[in-house]
Amino acid sequence: MSKVIKTGICSFGMSGQIFHAPFIHVNPNFEFTAVVERSKHLAAEKYPGVKVYASVDDMVLDPSLDLIVVNTPNYTHYDYAKTALEAGKHVIVEKPFTVHNQEAQELIELAASKGLLLSVYHNRRFDSDYKVVKKVVESGVLGDVLEFEVHYDRFKEELSYKKHKESSLPGTGALYDLGSHLIDQALTIFGMPRKLWADIRIIRKDSLVDDYFELVLYYDFLRVRLKSSYLVREALPAYQAHGRIGSFIKSKSDIQEAQLQRGLMPDSPDWGAEAPHEWGLLHTTIDGKTVKEFVPGGSGNYMDYYNGIYEAIANGAPNPVTPQDGANVVKIIEAAFESSNSGKVVPVI
Repeated sequence: MSKVIKTGICSFGMSGQIFHAPFIHVNPNFEFTAVVERSKHLAAEKYPGVKVYASVDDMVLDPSLDLIVVNTPNYTHYDYAKTALEAGKHVIVEKPFTVHNQEAQELIELAASKGLLLSVYHNRRFDSDYKVVKKVVESGVLGDVLEFEVHYDRFKEELSYKKHKESSLPGTGALYDLGSHLIDQALTIFGMPRKLWADIRIIRKDSLVDDYFELVLYYDFLRVRLKSSYLVREALPAYQAHGRIGSFIKSKSDIQEAQLQRGLMPDSPDWGAEAPHEWGLLHTTIDGKTVKEFVPGGSGNYMDYYNGIYEAIANGAPNPVTPQDGANVVKIIEAAFESSNSGKVVPVI
C-alpha cells in the first residue's frame, strides 16, 4: 500500500461534501483520489485532479485506490461494501452499517478473511457535547448512573428534498438515520442492554417513514432512554444523566456540521470549539461538598476518526469504530422495530 492512503468516495451528496471529503483533503496521510458522480462534477470543481467515475463498480476497480468510503443510501451499504471488499479495498461504511444484522456479520467475515480494514463512520462519538458527557459519566462524579436520556429532535413538518430519505425503502426513517447516532453513543458508554422497549411512529402529515421514536434500553439498574421527534419546537436538553449522588445536564452543541456547511475546513482555527454558554451543568457531591458548576465543553473533531483509520491501516492500531460496533447498532434497531410492532419488551442478549 502507498504511504498516503488513496481514497475513493462513493457519493458526493451532503455526506461526501461535508463529512468525508474535507477531512480526507486536509489530512496529509490521505489523498482524495476518486469519486462517483453520475451527472454533476462538483467534486472536481472543488478538488481539482480528483478522478470522477460513473459508478461504484467502476471506481472500485481503480488499482490505485486503497480505501473506499461507502456513503450511499442505506439500503445499498451491504452491496457496495461487499463489492469494495471483494476488490481488495479497505472500507469505511457510513452509519447505519447495514439494514440487517445478518448482512453486517457477512461483511465482518469477508473483511477478516481478506485481512482488510472495515470500519463504520459513527462520527458523533467525536462531537464535543458527547465527549464531555462520556467523560463526566465515566469519571464517577455522579455515582452509579441510574438514568441516561438522549434527545435528537428537530422541528420540520415538510419532507426532505432527498427522495431516498423519504421513500418507504429498507433502512429509511428516523431510527436508522438519527437513531444510529444515539444508539452508538449509548452502547459506547454502557455496552449492550439485556432487553429493550420501543415506540416508533410516523407523525408528519405526508410522511412515509418513521419520524418519531422512543427507546428504553434495560440494564441491571440503569435505564437508557433514546428519543427523537421531527416535531419538537422547543427542545429539551440533549443529554441528561442522573446518578446516585449527582446529575449532569447538557445541550446538543457540537458546531462541526455548521462549520462544514459554511465551507470551513477541519484545519481552521478553533475547529469544533464549544461556546461557554453551551457548557453542561454538573450538580453533585464531591469530597462531602455540594458542587453545582458548569463543565467546559472542549472541542469536537471528526478528524480523530480519520487519524484512527490511518493508524489502523498503516500501523495496525485498533480500529476507531469496529464493524461489530456498527453491527450492534443495527441489532438494536431491528429489536426496536420488533418491540414497536409487538408492543412488548424484547430481549437483546
